[in-house]
Amino acid sequence: MDQGGEPTGQQVLVEHYEALRSRTRQMLDSARDADWPTLIGQQESYLMQVEQLATLETERQLDAENRARKATLLEEILENDLEIRARLIERRDELGELIGTAQRQRKLHRAYDISDPGQGSRAR
Repeated sequence: MDQGGEPTGQQVLVEHYEALRSRTRQMLDSARDADWPTLIGQQESYLMQVEQLATLETERQLDAENRARKATLLEEILENDLEIRARLIERRDELGELIGTAQRQRKLHRAYDISDPGQGSRAR
């Protein structure tokens, strides 16, 4: 902090990276809990934070100590992002299987006209 107690530009930038790391931890917790609606809601805040960081990056330069801190934070952010993506891919695959099963059942129902139980099963 500077002498007036206000954070320096470098500190502000590092604090934004820390906040982004915190957001990715929350998102990862949601993904691990399969709380997809919460995860989707968190993504909007995440994207806004990334945009703010991009703007701050162009306005401030970091010294060696803060660059090292930033690198550590970025590493964790990327690790969290990687696991979130892996869990989203798993969920996508699960949904794909459910959709495929539903489509097969619908075709089966159509093929045997199961929709009219009073008529019994009959092929078309």
